[in-house]
Amino acid sequence: MQAAPPIQPRPSQALSAAHRQILRGVSRSFDLSIRLLPAALQSPVAIGYLLARATDTVADTTNLPLAERQVLLDLMSQAIAKSDTSTEQSLALQKLTQAFAAQQTDPHERALMQALPQCLPLLQTLTLADQSSVRGVLGHINRGQQLDMARFGSGPQGLEALQTEAELADYTWLVAGCVGEFWTELCGRHLPGYSLLPQPEMMRIGREYGMGLQRLNIIRDAGADLAAGRCYWPLETLAPAGLNPAMLAQAAQTRDADTLAALTPLYAQWLDQTQAQLDCGMRYALALKPLRLRLASALPALIGARTVALLRQAGPSALPQRVKMPRAEMRALLWRLALGLGSTAALDREFRQLSGKDLS
Repeated sequence: MQAAPPIQPRPSQALSAAHRQILRGVSRSFDLSIRLLPAALQSPVAIGYLLARATDTVADTTNLPLAERQVLLDLMSQAIAKSDTSTEQSLALQKLTQAFAAQQTDPHERALMQALPQCLPLLQTLTLADQSSVRGVLGHINRGQQLDMARFGSGPQGLEALQTEAELADYTWLVAGCVGEFWTELCGRHLPGYSLLPQPEMMRIGREYGMGLQRLNIIRDAGADLAAGRCYWPLETLAPAGLNPAMLAQAAQTRDADTLAALTPLYAQWLDQTQAQLDCGMRYALALKPLRLRLASALPALIGARTVALLRQAGPSALPQRVKMPRAEMRALLWRLALGLGSTAALDREFRQLSGKDLS
């Protein structure tokens, strides 16, 4: 029987075993990154992630009425933003979250929503500075989620799209770029001298890193989003190529050759933009001095680089699929990282190979 790789992540001390199980359920890869973090960062990152996933679940459950989701998301946002919510608000939130949880088909998301009343008080276990950071980043994320619901609230009955590249950049910053800034802010607070680069540059490339990971999610999930009535590819970019969201949605179902051919140059351009932002992410990781922090920061970029390579290989015909790195490749990657002891040279080599930049 094959042994596990000799990387031993530590669990977040502020979370119970039940909370950690929920975290693993909603995201195995991010749970691994959190467990690799230095102890001082684990709690604020894990708590922030759990609460963000809960609000994201509400925003994304498009089979439920928009008004119902907006009321619940507003209540959740208020509970996160304030430490002194009234008993009446708390009871209303608990009633709505339990009713919402009962309608979830995914067992992990259902467990997360059921546990939300116990997750919110975890914020109070953090220092005041970390509470402020978590509330700040969740405020940006909630704003992005609320914009998403306003744009795409009609669901698959009415296909909607972003209008401009500026809207896309704003959205990817709100829901992910701000997370790179949050991560960097925590590092600067808890780990003096953590980086080889100055803090403003780490904030910049951390922001780009987060935005790139969200762009990757958009490309990877495009087929499912189109089927749900959402097009994140802006009209101002599609129109010059003779494309529109309805054509993309149809092509995702029928694999229409003409539409996919017209989409191919744009698809390659979007992947190039995403790869450039993942390059910022690897530069970010390689600048980090603490080993565990370097590994935790590098892992999403490594997985992302391989996913971009797989998307390039599949081309726009991947629209009906959800392309991701196979688990066997993931396990092999963890073994190689363990054998390389997380050195900057080993991480840089892996990133180049997974990106297809260095196949020798």
